[in-house]
Amino acid sequence: MTDKDARLPAWFWLTLAAAAMLAITMGARQSLGLFLSPLNTATGLGVASISFAMAIGQFVWGAVQPVAGAVADRHGPGRVLVVGVLILAAGLAVTPFMASTWGLSLSLGLLMAAGSGAGSFSVLIGAVAQRLPPQNRGMASGIINAGGSFGQFVFAPVVQGLILLLGWMGALWALALITLAALPLVRVLKRPVHDEAAVASHAAAMAEPLSVVLRGALRDRSYLLLHAGFFTCGFHIAFLVTHLPGEVNLCGLPAGVASWSLALIGLANIFGSLFAGWCVQRYLSKMILFWMYASRAVLILIFLAAPKSALTFYLFAIGLGSTWLATVPPTAGVVGKLFGTRYLGTLFGLTLLSHQIGGFLGAWLGGLALAGWGSFAPMWWADIVLAALAALLNLPIREAPQQPVAGRVS
Repeated sequence: MTDKDARLPAWFWLTLAAAAMLAITMGARQSLGLFLSPLNTATGLGVASISFAMAIGQFVWGAVQPVAGAVADRHGPGRVLVVGVLILAAGLAVTPFMASTWGLSLSLGLLMAAGSGAGSFSVLIGAVAQRLPPQNRGMASGIINAGGSFGQFVFAPVVQGLILLLGWMGALWALALITLAALPLVRVLKRPVHDEAAVASHAAAMAEPLSVVLRGALRDRSYLLLHAGFFTCGFHIAFLVTHLPGEVNLCGLPAGVASWSLALIGLANIFGSLFAGWCVQRYLSKMILFWMYASRAVLILIFLAAPKSALTFYLFAIGLGSTWLATVPPTAGVVGKLFGTRYLGTLFGLTLLSHQIGGFLGAWLGGLALAGWGSFAPMWWADIVLAALAALLNLPIREAPQQPVAGRVS
């Protein structure tokens, strides 16, 4: 084996840089639920009002995805990512100065969400997939997705510690500084990858304009079914990220249980994402999605029946975390199979918008449920029904048979 053969391929470093950037942007975003109680105590706005601001953030994060993806598809990911990181840091930094629902909607709901959205899945997975041969795309998306989960695993306990050490205002300012660490990674993501198959595939798709592809996609039954399933995914992820600390509090458990539960979700999803990336290269993505959504419905039923101890929350977090954002590789895989990778950033971004419409409802309705019923019980049952429906909606999706992965020749 030559020295050249021994070196890791360029696509791996590109993928690793994308995963590291997602770890920072998603880690910051997925830790916001830990600030809900301190914000409520400091501002007196009420859980429902603060949940509404965070729900706006869920929607904005999704709405930015197709726009950021389209700009990156056309002009490259570099400037999109830089602007996204700067806006994310600004949104976090100004939040302590906001004392109204509309102020929090501006800082957390608009700035922070838009910034993290510009440095998230649609841009990162789109940029990498366009420059990789087909046999590497599934695993690459799994690695990138695992990066986001690793960020949640690391950021949740760190943010909780920062809140205890610096107070919630100091923790937000510290988090703003931490997010700026993503800026050097943009240089790696701008480097060209010299892969003839990826270049040829990308060039072949250039001839068809985006408007034509979009019109076809929005009339495609399989694409719309994929959106419907992903809506459910966003609903329960946003509900849990925002309100799991509240559920822990209702059960009389310490705040540390919530932060460690969120961390365990992220840790479990590292392995879940990598496994999903491996499965995408071997099995039909729609069947992977079916089993993921079905397992969530069963898991929530078990959680509701179990005694609410710290161990129950930790086991629930591990079980749910195994499929948490592991839905991203198979969902992106279906979009890529249906329409190719030239406009994957845009088309997958639209799918993420559907995800975040569900996220808006999950975050907001969770706050309304607590205010109206004093518990999250209606949300848990809605979650079960939606997860079961999402599993069934994936079955009719049109997907080309998966080609077996050829063995490597040493």
